[in-house]
Amino acid sequence: MEGNIRKIIREKYGEIAKKGTSCCSTKNCCGTVNAAELAKQIGYSEKDLFALPEGANMGLSCGNPGVIAALKPGEVVLDLGSGGGFDVFIAAQKVGKNGLAIGVDMTPEMLERARKNISVFSKRTGLKNVEFRLGEIEHLPVADNSVDVVISNCVINLSSNKAQVWREIARVLKPGGRVAVSDIGMLKSVPREIRNSLEMFVGCIAGAIFIAETKKLVFSAGLTNIVVEEKPEYINNLMDRDNEFCRKIMKYLPAGSKIGDYITSFNLTAWKPLVKQKH
Repeated sequence: MEGNIRKIIREKYGEIAKKGTSCCSTKNCCGTVNAAELAKQIGYSEKDLFALPEGANMGLSCGNPGVIAALKPGEVVLDLGSGGGFDVFIAAQKVGKNGLAIGVDMTPEMLERARKNISVFSKRTGLKNVEFRLGEIEHLPVADNSVDVVISNCVINLSSNKAQVWREIARVLKPGGRVAVSDIGMLKSVPREIRNSLEMFVGCIAGAIFIAETKKLVFSAGLTNIVVEEKPEYINNLMDRDNEFCRKIMKYLPAGSKIGDYITSFNLTAWKPLVKQKH
């Protein structure tokens, strides 16, 4: 099933890249707000959004990992599953001319869209500190110990090998580096019909795991000082029963329950120790 999931995800997000429409305009995402409004709801400022090239924001976020990471000038930041470059372009403004913002994505169509936007971004900001690389988040095209900060926005839940993703994050981080992730986590076990649905994987539902399990994977990868903050308001605000995808989810849930009873968005931060820890 893993190969099918990867293929379907690549195809679906390739379609989103070609159309330039947000997830929230498709049948595979719950919600009705537009991409700009969604970004504001989850903490992006007008200043963050002002310099963005057109089409970089496709409404695929479930949090604001750049803010969580408290990016500083001169840092090297890596975004896993960078899509059209939304968080990369925002991070590039925060790390400045002496820093570097790198995006990695497995979807060629997303990379094409993101790379086309580099020149627009440079003209608007005067910065030339952005690059995008083709690759899978389980096998990052990034050198060991080379990144100050790893960020990711609603992407790791899509991976069928989350343990490998966290090992890769630990590998590329410099000692003393940090990771800041916004993602979807499970609060209660979802019905089997949802868990086994490829469509639900694409929609960030079926691939979600319990937050406690995520913390174990992060710790096993060698990262420490793990802090998790649940953000249920994102799910509660975004869900819309008139949305076709949401109606499919609700069909499998017990009467009277809400999608937010089963899944939540969350923020997670962790650090790579200066000295390798013994487990």
